[in-house]
Amino acid sequence: MKKETIERFRRFSIDRDWDQFHTPENLAKSIVIEAAELLECFQWSGTDFDEQHVKEELADVIVYTQDLLDKLGLDADEIVNMKMDQNERKYPVEKAKGKADKYDRL
Repeated sequence: MKKETIERFRRFSIDRDWDQFHTPENLAKSIVIEAAELLECFQWSGTDFDEQHVKEELADVIVYTQDLLDKLGLDADEIVNMKMDQNERKYPVEKAKGKADKYDRL
């Protein structure tokens, strides 16, 4: 994500003095709530959905996720790469390619 975009929504919260409400717990709850609202976009059809609504809910998930990263002093690239290292070990290509099985069933 572009630094200017991140700074824009950081400024949005700062200007409204919302940091006081952004505890790690509240942000984690907000991520789950917004993810559920994103899922609701596909509740009755995986092909017939309102793309604008999907964009709005996905944006909410992204913003709250960045807020939680900030609150915990975490770097998105660092933690995503850490997780990808784990996933690559758990799901080696030769065992997982073309399969949806969980790693302990490969």
